[in-house]
Parts: sequence; C-alpha cells; structure tokens
Amino acid sequence: MTFQNPVHRGGARRGRFEQLAEYASNFTSSPAFFLFCLLLVGFFLTAHAAHLDIELLLLAGESMTAVTLLLLALLKNAEMRAEHAIQRKLDAIAAALLEAHEDGKGKAFEDLRNAIRMEEET
Repeated sequence: MTFQNPVHRGGARRGRFEQLAEYASNFTSSPAFFLFCLLLVGFFLTAHAAHLDIELLLLAGESMTAVTLLLLALLKNAEMRAEHAIQRKLDAIAAALLEAHEDGKGKAFEDLRNAIRMEEET
C-alpha cells in the first residue's frame, strides 16, 4: 500500500485501482447511477414510512452510508488527478514562457504541446 498521489502510483502506466476509479467515476456520473441513488433513497423513505422492521431500516441506512463513503473516495481520487493535470499544464506553460524569453524552441514547447493534449487522454 502506498500513500502517494494517485497520478504518481505505478509509474507511467495506470494501475488497476486508477482504471477502476476512472470507470467508477464515469459510472457515478451517469443517469443509471442517479436512478440507482433515487431508488435507494426511495427505499429508505418507504421503509420509514411503512414502519418496516428495524433490520430493513438498518439495511437501507447502511447501504446509503456505504455508497456515500465510496463516492467520497472517488471524488477525492478524481480531485487529485485533476489537480495534478492542472499543475502539469501550468508547469509546461511556465517553462515555455521562460524559453520564449530565450528566443529558442526547446523541450518546454514540446511539453506545453503535450500538456494541452492531456484532456484527450482523460
């Protein structure tokens, strides 16, 4: 287990967790997941309104808690990946500006070109 930023884990290739987090992030932003959440909240409200057994009330509440914790982890992972991507772009822009003052095209201009295309990869 490592406590590094998600974009620094596993070198240049993304690991299984990063791929799973991206797939899950894409799914949780879909209408299907929104419908699932509506059904879960509907079950929770129905269980309370119908005065069902305590076991069903606990199941509904614990299910909502589990979904909330998973969404929190996915949100944090996506936030850190986006933050790193923005920082890479800013670094490339700063390096290109420095090179522009030196009147020469170099590695920083290529890095800037690659940084701008990063949106196509994510």
